[in-house]
Amino acid sequence: MQLKVKAASGRYRQADKEEVLLEAARYAVMDAPREKASTPKRAIDALRRYLAPLEREVFGVLWLDARSHVLDFDVISVGTVDSAMVPVREVAKKALERNAVACIFAHNHPSGDIEPSPADEAITRRLRDALALFEIRVVDHFVLGRSGAYGFAEHGLL
Repeated sequence: MQLKVKAASGRYRQADKEEVLLEAARYAVMDAPREKASTPKRAIDALRRYLAPLEREVFGVLWLDARSHVLDFDVISVGTVDSAMVPVREVAKKALERNAVACIFAHNHPSGDIEPSPADEAITRRLRDALALFEIRVVDHFVLGRSGAYGFAEHGLL
């Protein structure tokens, strides 16, 4: 079976493994039941299954409504084996487009190590501060790996 994606040129081409996994992650997140407390956790579990095996870092955001229900999931950046550029402006723009009240950041570490890097901590602070200007709360930031997930909130990094 071949899956195809539409290229910028308008032509269709065969999807690569990472494109298939990213789209599967998006559908898994959006199909999660809309239960208040468990939806973000279920979404993170689904994202870990699909993002952890990727060979490049992928940074995404779960957008939440006032009751912590998932509104949408956006991949913000696909990077290299050890980094992904995260443009603060694009994150803020997406937040406003989604009419989000809160959000959860998630990105994978292709190495499998879920310990956040200093760069991970720095971008989390920059995004948190930028989104606060729009009264959008950052609930958590998860680093996803094969062994599990590291939550910034749980470790006092938010």
